[in-house]
Amino acid sequence: MDKLETGLERIIQSVIDRVPSIFLGLIILIAGFYFIRLVLRIIHNRFEKREVDPSLREFILSLLKFILYAMLIISVASTMGIQTTSFLAVLSAASLAIGLSLQGSLSNLAGGVLILLFKPFRVGHSIQSSAGASGAVEKIDILYTTLRTADGIAIFAPNGALANSIITNFSDIRSRRLEYKISVSSNEDIRTVRALILDVLKNDKRIEKSPAPQVLVNDLTAGAVNLVVYAWAKKNDYSDAFYENQENIRETLMANKISAPPPQNEIRIIAPGQQG
Repeated sequence: MDKLETGLERIIQSVIDRVPSIFLGLIILIAGFYFIRLVLRIIHNRFEKREVDPSLREFILSLLKFILYAMLIISVASTMGIQTTSFLAVLSAASLAIGLSLQGSLSNLAGGVLILLFKPFRVGHSIQSSAGASGAVEKIDILYTTLRTADGIAIFAPNGALANSIITNFSDIRSRRLEYKISVSSNEDIRTVRALILDVLKNDKRIEKSPAPQVLVNDLTAGAVNLVVYAWAKKNDYSDAFYENQENIRETLMANKISAPPPQNEIRIIAPGQQG
């Protein structure tokens, strides 16, 4: 009975001794909650003013919220006299294990943050990466970017590979260059052929005046003159202008009886007794 009373007295005395630290810890906890909410609200308002991408905004706010609340709980526990050394050791070990097991996902996570932060492309842009992904951007998430190819196939590209690749953005331009390679017979007058092709391009309002269309001699052979044609069109007109002018140039050359290079046949002479 005496031992029980002694034990209770020690517990009561220990609680009484810790009342100031417990009271201080509660004050820090309440004040911390208000402070964290204030900080998160300020950062959220700053993100809205700077028009930060919503996906990146929510991710950063969630991550910051977790870190601040974890620091607050550890601080309160330490103030109340609770030993946090073992807790921090377990948390560090768990973080290391999770990091090693999720290396690929963490790489995609970091890539997603970089893409949303620096914005090498946006939703609606048509892109092609050196990692092999290409198409129109439909959605940018933290881990993956969704692309849609010209034939309607959805591609889910990991952001880690995208962020570390060379990205060609076909939408972040004002105009695109049309290029044709045309071969005519070496008997044809180059100036006449050039004038016919330029007339086709100049009659198309989608073709820009500056820089002006060009028809250049690219190569000369025994039976052919190889020409290269350059013209510029706005990015939204590029596809239609390219295919329609390609057809119009061909029809114009045929209508003016511009002959194509003669076909080249390979002739092999086989001596008697030899097989081809």
